Amino acid sequence: MKQEKINIILDADDTACADNAGGLRLDKALADRLPDMTRSRLQRLCSQGMITKDGRPLDKKYIPKPGDEICVLLPPPEESEAAPEEIPLDVVYEDGDLLVVNKPKGMVVHPAAGHSSGTLVNALLHHCGGSLSGVGGVLRPGIVHRIDKDTSGLLVVAKNDFAHNCLTKVVKAHDFTRQYDAIVVGCPKDERGTVNAPIARHKTDRKKMAVMSGGREAVTHYEVVGRYRGYSHLKLMLETGRTHQIRVHMAYIGHPVVCDTVYGGKKPQFDCCSGQCLHASRIAFAHPRTGKVIDFTAPLPDYFKQILERIT
Repeated sequence: MKQEKINIILDADDTACADNAGGLRLDKALADRLPDMTRSRLQRLCSQGMITKDGRPLDKKYIPKPGDEICVLLPPPEESEAAPEEIPLDVVYEDGDLLVVNKPKGMVVHPAAGHSSGTLVNALLHHCGGSLSGVGGVLRPGIVHRIDKDTSGLLVVAKNDFAHNCLTKVVKAHDFTRQYDAIVVGCPKDERGTVNAPIARHKTDRKKMAVMSGGREAVTHYEVVGRYRGYSHLKLMLETGRTHQIRVHMAYIGHPVVCDTVYGGKKPQFDCCSGQCLHASRIAFAHPRTGKVIDFTAPLPDYFKQILERIT
């Protein structure tokens, strides 16, 4: 079974503290970039010589610099490489370099602990065969960016390493348009607004994120589409792409996403929606081969429309 290798090029966002004083040590910088991995696991990998720069093992206390290329070697997973599965895919666009898919609510993007099958990656392997980039490793072939299990909507997938590397640069340069629709609790005072609040992993609950001093820059723009009794329909635009960004930011300003039992209350507001009412409705980016901007939208899914019907 192959050992998985992840290469990460760190930038100023990854390495600097919010006040630009000093810098993040290696295990924290990598934990921010690899949300599926705990700092303790990264520390163990450091002690085992599995995290290197230019072939030299790094200590967990190493302070990385912008531009550092870090290699993380992972032991072979207990499960074999992700296997192809015949799962229906809603393919919005496809060519020789990439495809854009409309992911349904409830589907995990790639295999991880507790989700070894039934993921988007399993479906992509059946649909594309061997035509997926290998940059993300054997469990994340083709995956350039992710959305949460219970968030529906659009994702771009790379079919080769050239496309993957180009798209990664576009995302990091904030030239990747990501627009979402959400139903939130309550009604924001203003018709439009921006939440600019740094996000880091929660201090005590590693499965959650939180607005926190010293976290990574996170900016979310929102616009009110409709106001209802006790709820609002918002369009949101991500300027950055932090883990759970919209969910964290909306809860932070007092308007958590409806049915988000992680950030918005223990019980969902509606029984027709399992997990947050959040849909990635539009993406736009420059095609890696042609440089031409391509723009895609996905209609509101049934669960979203059902909640709108109940609150109007």
